[in-house]
Amino acid sequence: MKIHKPYVIHEDRDHKFVWLGLDESDYERGVLTNQYLIVDGDKGILLDPGGYFVFERVFKNLKDFVKPENIVGLFYSHQDPDVIGAMNLWLDTCPNAKVYISEIWERFIPHLGMSDPSSSERIVKIPDRGMEFKIEKNQVRAVPAHFLHSEGNFHLYDVKSKVYFSGDIGAAIFPKGKWSLYVQNFDEHVKYMEWFHRRYLPTRKALDVWLKRVKELDIKIIAPQHGSIFEGDNVKKFINWLDKLDKVGIDLME
Repeated sequence: MKIHKPYVIHEDRDHKFVWLGLDESDYERGVLTNQYLIVDGDKGILLDPGGYFVFERVFKNLKDFVKPENIVGLFYSHQDPDVIGAMNLWLDTCPNAKVYISEIWERFIPHLGMSDPSSSERIVKIPDRGMEFKIEKNQVRAVPAHFLHSEGNFHLYDVKSKVYFSGDIGAAIFPKGKWSLYVQNFDEHVKYMEWFHRRYLPTRKALDVWLKRVKELDIKIIAPQHGSIFEGDNVKKFINWLDKLDKVGIDLME
């Protein structure tokens, strides 16, 4: 099993969008997850930081790009343990970071066992319609993706790099030895994505609402929380594939 070092998937002067590495041995302990870091100037925001067993690796790797005290945001797409499981550790190690999460999950956060009760004051509740905020001079946009697969679900669009963090949309589950950072052959990659999307997406209607919204954005890269990154022609191929995905979730029970 390989340990993969962080990789900068977009860089423009003082702006970076970074994939924070992966240890393939994590396959033995749980589903493989991707963590990302957006850096603008000397400030950063961490996307879906993950659970306890990836914390040490992710924390070590992000320090190559930004100081922990300069992490100003922790963005959580939804409430799953592989997304928020180590939130209390991140709040302790990144003392200036705000937590960006759907407003419907705010009251569940104390159950994670936050060591400092005042940490609740650092939570920014994202309204259902989404919101925009800045890291230094860079604008990012929390894009609604409700019910895909969480009731309160958001993706993050980085305006400067045109990278779209898609959370669980685009997830792929690989057999041992088949993981890759980027999608190499889209048609071959579909077999690693299809089961997840049919099982975890609850209804075609929710997918259609999201597709209409995302097609209005200028996206160069789609970076999911699980699986491989879509770049170039594979972005359009992925959107087209979702367009044609006929039955998902409860539709399969008919």
